[in-house]
Amino acid sequence: MEETNKSTQELAIEGQKYLEDTIESAFQILSSMNDELCNPHFWSTASPPNAHHHAPNNGDATSSDTTHQSETGGGALDEARIRHRSSVAALRSVINAIPNSRKAKAYDNDPMSTDELDAEKLEERASELRKELEDKNKYLKLLIDQLRELITDISTWQSPVAV
Repeated sequence: MEETNKSTQELAIEGQKYLEDTIESAFQILSSMNDELCNPHFWSTASPPNAHHHAPNNGDATSSDTTHQSETGGGALDEARIRHRSSVAALRSVINAIPNSRKAKAYDNDPMSTDELDAEKLEERASELRKELEDKNKYLKLLIDQLRELITDISTWQSPVAV
């Protein structure tokens, strides 16, 4: 896996996939453990779960292993553990690659990062909006002054004329 050529966003997408795999495998581990713990054979007081391992097996070591695996759910727990370890390792490698991705991006032709460019654009836009607001406030003040003059004129016209 070549993380150095990937952008931070690509690494984040890949990391999300590994995180989902990690969560799914952790759920499988819990589910397998639950299946094993709910197995009534483990609750039996008549014969302990490892009784088959202590009995002579005529020199066939694989028969006791297979019996134990069938008792523990056919190795589903072990498979889930292996998958979990693999996905955690892949997730760690992606997480470790993210800082290197950012450093590599800093040495590109554009010395400013995307965040800095976005911040600069936002500051420019805020400045434009402030100027526009000032202009609109001046125009609003002019309209209010004109309205006051109009009200004064109407009041003057409506007042009784002293004869």
